[in-house]
Amino acid sequence: MARLGYIRVSTDKQLIDRQVDSLRDHCDQVFIEYGVSAVSKKRPVYDEVMGVLTEGDIFIVCSLDRAFRSVTDALNELDRLHKSDIQFLSLSQDFDTTIPHGKLLYTLTAALAEWEREVLSQRTKEGMQAARRKGKQIGRPRKLNAYDLVEAKRMLNAQTPLAVAAQQLKVHEKTLKRALDIT
Repeated sequence: MARLGYIRVSTDKQLIDRQVDSLRDHCDQVFIEYGVSAVSKKRPVYDEVMGVLTEGDIFIVCSLDRAFRSVTDALNELDRLHKSDIQFLSLSQDFDTTIPHGKLLYTLTAALAEWEREVLSQRTKEGMQAARRKGKQIGRPRKLNAYDLVEAKRMLNAQTPLAVAAQQLKVHEKTLKRALDIT
């Protein structure tokens, strides 16, 4: 019987020490998936864990939302685990998914995680729209400012090759083309 842990983080900036410490105390092996959204269709590390698990094993997460953020996904995966006689354990939510009461708590927890993700997404979009209305730049800062663009146009008008102009401005040629709207 193997006890396999799974951690998923959306960005490499998220700290996972707490999750790793918790899972190492309960697992034979811990799998970590970096830079993948829970709603992503492609989760190679998760798929690897699912491929390793066999009858009698236990799939362990720190929290249900670290593995699933969709109720449908959570229920389908739990069903798949149970059909393969694999147990599911969430360290922060104490429910036994093999009994009706535990499965209800699992479903409610998955629903709350999905709701939380959607509310956070909505608030983020609204905040970005409000910032744009105030004239704020959203996203990464531009590599080229207005002065750089004037200088780039001057160089190109003087027959300086695009590659040389890009090099002098310390940007990639594609960046310069995009900024000048050159196809």
